[in-house]
Amino acid sequence: MAIYRDDEDLTFLQYCDNDDLAMLVSILTYDPKDKSPRYSESLTKHEDYQKYYHKNEHQKYWQAIAAEMQTYGANSLVTLARGGKGVCYREILIDVCKRQKVNFSKKAPIEMLEMALMMKMLEVALEKMSDEEKMEFVAEMGMNISVPSTQLILTSLQSAIRLSGFAAYRFATTTLAYLLRLIGLKAPMSVYILLTTSMRMMSGPVGLVLNAAWFASDIASPAFRVTIPACVIIGYLRQRHLYETEQSKLSQNT
Repeated sequence: MAIYRDDEDLTFLQYCDNDDLAMLVSILTYDPKDKSPRYSESLTKHEDYQKYYHKNEHQKYWQAIAAEMQTYGANSLVTLARGGKGVCYREILIDVCKRQKVNFSKKAPIEMLEMALMMKMLEVALEKMSDEEKMEFVAEMGMNISVPSTQLILTSLQSAIRLSGFAAYRFATTTLAYLLRLIGLKAPMSVYILLTTSMRMMSGPVGLVLNAAWFASDIASPAFRVTIPACVIIGYLRQRHLYETEQSKLSQNT
């Protein structure tokens, strides 16, 4: 049974929406392509999972969810040697970034590392898009770029994210939506509400290019098949939490 290791980068999970947490639980416990259970997962055996999962009360066992994520970042023998504990999330995210050839600083805030991973996924996709597909992407994202190059799109998006918490939240949600469609997980209603136009994009040529980009960087390690999408999901959860916390503080001050 996985044992939770104190991890400042995962404590926010206790405040996340239950429907959003269900995505993380799903990717950790079964393969969405063939619906088969993960061979190495232990979360479904946890007493709190069995008590609260079917009630959709995932917040009540968030530490068990976090512990399961931590064990995917550690070799099973190493986990046993540590008394059932895995590694902290930052270490897992850094490994994922290295695997995906992301340009990053190990000392960067955790949310910046997650954004860098998502930006890399977009960069790979943009490189495979035609000029027409880039124009479609820019239009759907509401960007004011007349001659969109890959670098100009990335720079524009990075600037928007630095200036606006909502821009970061929307970008994370867009990336998540593409990922969920690709791997076969159902998106929560909050994702559909925020991204009605982007959900349409996914069924068109842009979505096909992004899907191809993901498959082009497919990984052989079963652990990475879990940790890469899990890091994207956690990145989305964090951006939603940060944005909603910011909005709550603003409403209290008005």
